Amino acid sequence: MPNTIHIPTPLRPFTDKKESVDVTGETVGELLADLTKQYDGLKKHLYTEDGRLRNFVNVYLNDEDIRYLQKEQTPVKAGDSLSIVPSVAGGAVSPKAKAEGNHGDGY
Repeated sequence: MPNTIHIPTPLRPFTDKKESVDVTGETVGELLADLTKQYDGLKKHLYTEDGRLRNFVNVYLNDEDIRYLQKEQTPVKAGDSLSIVPSVAGGAVSPKAKAEGNHGDGY
């Protein structure tokens, strides 16, 4: 039985708009490798040039953050599911920036 990786909306253009993808492997890292093998365009969004999972990419195995398990070496069982959750950054604009017309939106 394959495992499923749930794809967040911003990454769906790289998976032919699929919300989830069936993958195989024995560890989280192997599942992610199978995903990027099937959809090569995803690799640069998930991994750095030296092959490390990007800091802003959060991966959950059955709702548990893999950073608190065994990271990419975390073993998986048939039927387990992974969710990729990109971090969302933001914050308030400082009064000085606002006074200078910088609203933090790049305009």
